[in-house]
Amino acid sequence: MLARIYRPAKTAMQSGHAKSRDWTLEFEPETARLPDPLMGWAQSQDMNGQVRLTFDTKEEAIAYAQAHGIPFRVTEPKAVKRFIKAYADNFAFGRKQPWTH
Repeated sequence: MLARIYRPAKTAMQSGHAKSRDWTLEFEPETARLPDPLMGWAQSQDMNGQVRLTFDTKEEAIAYAQAHGIPFRVTEPKAVKRFIKAYADNFAFGRKQPWTH
């Protein structure tokens, strides 16, 4: 029952960073999901797959896992690349692509 501790990525549907600041602890699946014979939906016997805990800091998540004897793996978030571009850059003299209009 290995747990993953990570910071979730920003949702692609909105530009905000609402739920990407907290750290999440969730369990990796122990068994593969199987199709239900009647409906064909994916089913699992693993009840820990439904558990998702959120913490304010990484240290709180690690302390929780250690206090409850849960083996864990911490995944650090990747550094965000910031590319700041101004509207005036579209009309710059040293533009890499030629202006076509």
